[in-house]
Amino acid sequence: MSEDFKKLGITAPILKALTELDIVSPTEIQQQIIPLLLKNETDVVGLAKTGTGKTAAFALPLLQLVSTEQEQVQAVILVPTRELGQQIFANLESFSKYQTKISIAAICGGTPIKPQIELLKAPTHIVVATPGRLIDLLQRKAIDLSQTQFLVLDEADEMVSILKESLDEIIAELPKTHRTYLFSATLPGTIKQLIQNYLHKNVIQIASNMETVGNQEIEHQYIVVDPIEKLDVLMHFLNSREGERGIIFCKTKAAVNKLAKNLAINRFSSGALHGSLSQGIRDRIMDQFRESHINLLVATDLAARGIDVSGLSFVVNYHLPDTYENYVHRSGRTARAGASGLALTVLQPEEVPEIAEFEKELGISFSEFKKPSAISLEENNTLLWAKQIFKTKPNHEIAADLKNKVKTVFHHLTKEELIEKVLANYVLQNKTEVAEKPIKKLKKK
Repeated sequence: MSEDFKKLGITAPILKALTELDIVSPTEIQQQIIPLLLKNETDVVGLAKTGTGKTAAFALPLLQLVSTEQEQVQAVILVPTRELGQQIFANLESFSKYQTKISIAAICGGTPIKPQIELLKAPTHIVVATPGRLIDLLQRKAIDLSQTQFLVLDEADEMVSILKESLDEIIAELPKTHRTYLFSATLPGTIKQLIQNYLHKNVIQIASNMETVGNQEIEHQYIVVDPIEKLDVLMHFLNSREGERGIIFCKTKAAVNKLAKNLAINRFSSGALHGSLSQGIRDRIMDQFRESHINLLVATDLAARGIDVSGLSFVVNYHLPDTYENYVHRSGRTARAGASGLALTVLQPEEVPEIAEFEKELGISFSEFKKPSAISLEENNTLLWAKQIFKTKPNHEIAADLKNKVKTVFHHLTKEELIEKVLANYVLQNKTEVAEKPIKKLKKK
């Protein structure tokens, strides 16, 4: 049983669950936040980098502070995405394994609302919700927040636009004496305004090792490419990290789909994630990713929020993020729980000056990732072609007679001779295609 968590005020049932989960030593944010929340004296703002354990920092105290003698909802945890909501719900369930009387519900968008309405008819103590779905349930009178004492805003910097529209309506349903706990990886002006408008004037702000926003275990690198070679360079990088797991970020849904298609063509084990996909498809892809059935995830910023998957070696910014906050969230997907990781940003020449701005704003340093030579890129493409052939399933619809005729053509060749000839043919075809490209362009003109 963890003596360190016991010293913070955590009780025996939760300590037992933490021990079974092999959670022994509290992180910095947990050491600072847990005693504050257990005192229950004021609102709290927690600034912490992604992957530092802030979920447990608010979840463990809430599990102790709610009363199982009351049947009403006593704590609401607001999150920007269903994926994050499910992650937090799973954590709460694990932490409360030996608190059998505590009831926890996840009521997030993207799934049918009627089963959630039925679920809330039973006594529920803690609710994890997305703002839109919570508003919907409030308007239907399907949830009662009149006894709710604790409101948690997790990943608040990703909910600012949503909260501007919905927070007034949610807070109007809460007792005036409720506590608000806000957690964020960054502190933009919009969050400062939110804190000023909605939190108590005596709010306590805790910044966990935030002298630099970026995780110290993340190596930040950039690579400069011409647009025409961008995909080839990415494929070279991914091939060099074969067997490792990572996330590739794109700006738009269309870009995610296009890149995911190219990865599939080249037989990379990957999946795409963006907001236009149905929740069922998104859940299936995330399950495959968590269980290592696929190694690569191509995603937009919002779709990837809440992804807490251990063992990610790298993230790739295939497109430079629009905001500094998005860079923090993207890079924070790797190097979690004390591990190290790489955040690689792919730049076009005109984007290089922006790196200095990211360094200045975030207090991090970038180093340049050496671009592979033209010969190395060509060799990598040849290897990818070979892997495509290797992973191609036999076509059983081809007539046996035709197969026999083809076998007759090759029957006198050894395996080595056949590989030599097929490889030579591939190289010859590529050279022919390259030579013909300028001719095609001239014809169009």
